[in-house]
Amino acid sequence: MDLAVTKQELQHLLSEVAFTRQYGFVVHTIADGVCSLNVPFQALFERPGGIVSGQVFMAAADVAMWLAIMTKLGLRDQSVTVEMKTNFLQGVRQEPFLCTATILKPGKRLIYGVAECMSTHGTLLTHHTITYMRLES
Repeated sequence: MDLAVTKQELQHLLSEVAFTRQYGFVVHTIADGVCSLNVPFQALFERPGGIVSGQVFMAAADVAMWLAIMTKLGLRDQSVTVEMKTNFLQGVRQEPFLCTATILKPGKRLIYGVAECMSTHGTLLTHHTITYMRLES
């Protein structure tokens, strides 16, 4: 199946949108309903105690799902997050990580999916369930 966007188009979007640009996300891979992002370590991500803040994992999961949806619906899609549940399983210190989002059910109104963040050593760091709502264009 042909994807509705290219990896280059998604990376360009990340560099153009203010709320994603600050994180430095890099599109790692895309497939039909799937997007993986490399999340580079930045000192501003650290919370007191030196671990990466949970909001960084949540932002990566949300953005990865947003882009996974675009692999099916294209860049013009206006879907928005309506619910996200996050489980923090393991912390990480001063390391990049990978976040992969996968659509489980692309409904007519709601899109359900999951995302997972993994360390560079393959340790599962977080698990997210995410629901997006498709808005009328």
